[in-house]
Amino acid sequence: MIKITFPDGSQKEYDKGITVEDIAGDISSSLKKASVAGFVNDELYDLNRPILEDADVRIVTKKDEKAFEVLNHSAAHLLAQAIKRLYPEAKFGVGPAIREGFYYDIDIDTQLSEDDLPKIEKVMHRISEEQTAIERHECTKEEALELFKDDEYKQELITDLNPSETISYYTQGEFKDLCRGGHIGSTKNIRHFKLLSIAGAYWRGDSDRNQLQRIYGTAWFTKKDLENHLEVLEERKERDHRKLGKELRIFELNNDAGQGLALWLPNGYTVRKALEDYVYKLERKAGYKHVSTPALGTKKLYEISGHWSHYRDNMFPVMERNDETFVLRPMSCPHHMLIYKSDLRSYRDLPIRYAEIVTQHRYEASGALSGLERVRAMTLTDAHLFVRRDQIKEEVLAAYNLIQKAISDLKLEIEYVELALRDKKKGKFHDDDKLWDLAEATLKELLDENDIEYTEMTGEAAFYGPKIDIQVRTAMGHVITMSTVQLDFLLPERFDLTYIGSDGDKHRPVVIHRGLISTWERLMSILLEQYKGAFPTWLAPVQIKLIPVNNEYHAEYAKELNDRFIDEDLRSELDLREEKLGYKIREAQTLKIPYQLVVGDNEVNDNQVTYRKYGEKKQTTVSVDEFIALVKKEIKDKA
Repeated sequence: MIKITFPDGSQKEYDKGITVEDIAGDISSSLKKASVAGFVNDELYDLNRPILEDADVRIVTKKDEKAFEVLNHSAAHLLAQAIKRLYPEAKFGVGPAIREGFYYDIDIDTQLSEDDLPKIEKVMHRISEEQTAIERHECTKEEALELFKDDEYKQELITDLNPSETISYYTQGEFKDLCRGGHIGSTKNIRHFKLLSIAGAYWRGDSDRNQLQRIYGTAWFTKKDLENHLEVLEERKERDHRKLGKELRIFELNNDAGQGLALWLPNGYTVRKALEDYVYKLERKAGYKHVSTPALGTKKLYEISGHWSHYRDNMFPVMERNDETFVLRPMSCPHHMLIYKSDLRSYRDLPIRYAEIVTQHRYEASGALSGLERVRAMTLTDAHLFVRRDQIKEEVLAAYNLIQKAISDLKLEIEYVELALRDKKKGKFHDDDKLWDLAEATLKELLDENDIEYTEMTGEAAFYGPKIDIQVRTAMGHVITMSTVQLDFLLPERFDLTYIGSDGDKHRPVVIHRGLISTWERLMSILLEQYKGAFPTWLAPVQIKLIPVNNEYHAEYAKELNDRFIDEDLRSELDLREEKLGYKIREAQTLKIPYQLVVGDNEVNDNQVTYRKYGEKKQTTVSVDEFIALVKKEIKDKA
């Protein structure tokens, strides 16, 4: 007999070999029906996996967050089994559950397209109807290598496992798959799913390895939940920044210019300029001084900073001319170190906060490029703060608060905060443990003292120090690093930076690296999707569109209005094209311009304006001064 303890503290004895599903059924038939898996001594167990010793048990039901992951992990196996039936020669990489579904990486000779997905889905439904048990088995490393001897991808994964580690694999009918678990017990429980897309994926993310075919899908517990999610996905297609960027004439990506090198069109540049002006003012109020540095740097500069040894594979190739060696700037911190070093510094001068709107270049793999989300030339507001040790907490917190304000003004929300720490087992981090311990402890204390919740991410620090990364979820469901604050004791050492302390001796400053709101490219992709292309008035490329009813009678007054609006620093445009009035109004709607002003006899005679806001049918007539005040308030409030 074994003793099972439940979350409420109650206990019950069962025969060895009892399963999670049996226990759920013993408690109630409704719990059995809702059960998906269980936690047994904090380990995730399949519904049908036997429990062989005393244990604490918690039943995972369909309402649990973990249940969705279990279902989609099982759906990935269902996909793989269907692929194996259709393409017996198939070999498999990995097939995890992801936030909104699952994927599996597949190596087959046939090039699949999205037209093949319904055929694969049909086989998946057939397997689901077969109601085959998904069963766990454990084996030695040698046995696992023999079981998967025909699949080099599984062989590699098995070889990398610790020799003492228990290896598990799962079977469902004729199909077997290397896997830790857990699963949902039977294919009958995987009924409501949809395959979504196909993409390429390098084996283990290495562009020098085989490229596999990655099939994405999603699975849900009810038909209604699946239908709702598919509606969300359709809505996201309408928000895709690549589609909106083209329709609204924001940016262009042209391979003749170079992959991952965005061309900003007039509308896009206008939004970008509005963001730059906003950031410039925000930083000036916070005590930052703005600088400008070259797009090139010597190889020696990045050797001094340490970036050459850590990041040269992501840099563009070196350029040599007259015994000088240059690289395109991948980051601005080395340049800012030199600016600090250009003058003698006193403890009274600190903190010094340098900011720059800077373009950087990094050679991203072509397969990783994605619209404006991932590019090879990126512009951002980058900042480096030079502080005394007693100023670290105050300055890091001020930087964090500045980030919070910018994110709030853009109507975005922080999803969560990460504290990225070093991994002592990895060699990419500088080796001064004393400095690392001090830096990490300082950031932890700061976050704890200010009740900022965070997740520790071991091994994700920069090579020179720990960092606070602010994650934002986009309207497309992607979680991206929006902002960062990084603590650095190393670069001041490498560049021999000093200041004269109150004791008259030289001291070493500490550097805080701060990224405010990502790059303009990635931020634009986020904002396009967030606003569905309908920018708030303060960011809209064109804030006001003036449309005369008849150019002969109304154009002169419309031009006077346009000049007045521009004098008031409003982004106004006058449409004098020989097109039908209805066509011009529809086009202004399509371009999501916040205010459309149709100028006719009444407006001319009464010296007024009649406006319609984007997305509304109502027209409102006011004086010119009232209209200007209304728009300016909306811009000031960032409404």
